[in-house]
Amino acid sequence: MVRTRVEVQEQTEVGDAMIRGLVRAQLSLALRVALVVGLLFGAIPLLLVAFPAVAGVAVLGVRLPWLLAICLPVPILLAAGRFYIRAAERNEQDFADLVDD
Repeated sequence: MVRTRVEVQEQTEVGDAMIRGLVRAQLSLALRVALVVGLLFGAIPLLLVAFPAVAGVAVLGVRLPWLLAICLPVPILLAAGRFYIRAAERNEQDFADLVDD
């Protein structure tokens, strides 16, 4: 247990490799979440291009594209942020468990 912690604290090759693994895992997670959010946001204009009749629909006097642009991003970003924080904390906890073992 102490040896692994010393490897990380003294930034030896083993400790450096462990930290790079954590950074790589966090970067991978961030890129995957950003890709999913980007695809979801990109789907909105594609939907409107694929189905032009949808663009003309009005709900309570407001056209559907405006409603989608105003109401849809907030829940998507909140869900993505919540997922990212939980997954990032899980990565950090796994790293801490690795160091403590």
